[in-house]
Amino acid sequence: MRDTRESRLLLVLLVAVAFALITVDIRGGEESPVDGARRAAATVFGPVENSVASAVNPIGNAIGAVRDSGERHSRIARLERENAALKAKLGSDERNRSRVRELDNLLKKAGSGQYGIKAAEVIAIGAAQGFSWTVTIDAGSNDGIRRDMTVINGDGLVGRVTTVGPSTATVLLANDPDFTVGTRMEKSDELGFATGQGDRPLTVQLLNGKAKVRPGDRLVTFGSQADKPFVPGVPVGEVVRVDPSTGNLTRNVFVRPYVGFSKLDIVGVVVQAPRTDPRDTVLPPRPTPEPTVTVTVTPSPAGSPSGSPSAPASGEPGVD
Repeated sequence: MRDTRESRLLLVLLVAVAFALITVDIRGGEESPVDGARRAAATVFGPVENSVASAVNPIGNAIGAVRDSGERHSRIARLERENAALKAKLGSDERNRSRVRELDNLLKKAGSGQYGIKAAEVIAIGAAQGFSWTVTIDAGSNDGIRRDMTVINGDGLVGRVTTVGPSTATVLLANDPDFTVGTRMEKSDELGFATGQGDRPLTVQLLNGKAKVRPGDRLVTFGSQADKPFVPGVPVGEVVRVDPSTGNLTRNVFVRPYVGFSKLDIVGVVVQAPRTDPRDTVLPPRPTPEPTVTVTVTPSPAGSPSGSPSAPASGEPGVD
């Protein structure tokens, strides 16, 4: 349609008619002259609107469902993360409690023997430098660690330091076949040399072939000259088997070590030896045996009813 004078006049006329109808409709309220036309339009276009709404609503519902589903998944994912974090925290707390117990036992052991120690953590297990049973600890020369220092934990002898770096050190464990330490029997003071046997009990060769030894006897370290590589009095283990004496100059016994070498965590390097030999004071107290309850039953004489008192013996006064 071209922009002419007639078209502009027609546009103005239509606008004026529209305003007039709006004014009449507003002033008429429910009795508006155009109300019939409005109802007629609703009758014609209502079904179309319902059909369109029926087609569109499932899509809207689906969109809402997807949105709600996403929110639910987000909540589930958040709860799963919180649950995992809680489990990790609980596990971490249990781990920390275990390590606190280990450190507490180590400090008690060091206090009993009057050992000056540097606590360290085992950070690696492996065959360092050809050794088959070694661990690496997170303490080195910067922490005062030197070669040939004794290493202990809360249970007893762990090993000795063999190689030292600025911040780490290698420890040869007491169960290594290349490991040998001088030992002393509790109370009897019988001397010997313990050698590692891997995951088997230590072999201890006693210098006295006639030494009286039995399972359950305990051993500690004898100590070395100038306390290197071993300080005295560190618990080694408990005798589990004794070889029969055959008249040899020496005698072999087998000792279960106190230390669990496959589960080491917190250890202590003895950086200062005790002034005096602690001897057996560092050994754990022996368990107190539980009392055994015994019942004594006095048999009834022949002919007497079970549970009835026996007749008095001859010469004893009876009861009238």
